[in-house]
Amino acid sequence: MYRLDSLVQGYPGKSLCHGGLGWSTIALLRGHGRTILIDVGSFAIRGEFARQLAAVDCKPESVTDVVLTHAHWDHSVNYTLFPNAEIWIGRTEMEWATKVPTGFNPLPELYVKDLARHPKLHLLDDNQSFLPGFTAHLCPGHTPGCLVYRMTGNDVPVVFSGDAAKNRAELLSLAVDMTMDGAASRASLERIWGLWRETPGTVLIPGHDLAMRLDANGKPEYMGQRRAGIASWFSEDVEVMHEFDISAPRF
Repeated sequence: MYRLDSLVQGYPGKSLCHGGLGWSTIALLRGHGRTILIDVGSFAIRGEFARQLAAVDCKPESVTDVVLTHAHWDHSVNYTLFPNAEIWIGRTEMEWATKVPTGFNPLPELYVKDLARHPKLHLLDDNQSFLPGFTAHLCPGHTPGCLVYRMTGNDVPVVFSGDAAKNRAELLSLAVDMTMDGAASRASLERIWGLWRETPGTVLIPGHDLAMRLDANGKPEYMGQRRAGIASWFSEDVEVMHEFDISAPRF
């Protein structure tokens, strides 16, 4: 069995006027002789990421595998922090990402080039089994090569949907924000629902939201409580900060 720790909670929102918010989920699994990270976040998360790794007594050099759902900056760039890790990502994703010209898009082009020649890079295909208990499922739309991972072997399976299903709203509405192909995303959401319903009790961990499971009526219910906030300097004293809780809406 794997021990599962959610190191960083994904957040179901986006910035209105400062570019991508990019608060994505980072999960850690330990078992079967492996220490596995599912996505590794952006530059901005590094301080919190380090604190959370230390809190669960996981040293960066002990990580054996970094499993990436897709190549966007807010999920992928910190693979460089884990020197001994095997890196796993979709074959279709890398074939696409390495051909995209530099531009105003979410791909970290220099990191994509580096990742493409990484000596421990493994490219995954649809329905491929790889690490103990893991299967990759191609769910395009958000990007052409997004992978969703299903992990079995624990008391209940876990589905890591990445940005193929970023949050609860997308899962329920079967509509998505920020996709390259809306029709493909819709089909991918249907596939994710199939993986989720396959075994009762399955936990789904999305790319930008809390973990969820299905209640008795088949509706997603959150597991845990969201934590999110901002502290800002609006006074004339650097010691005084105003805190804004953005964990839930207020009307």
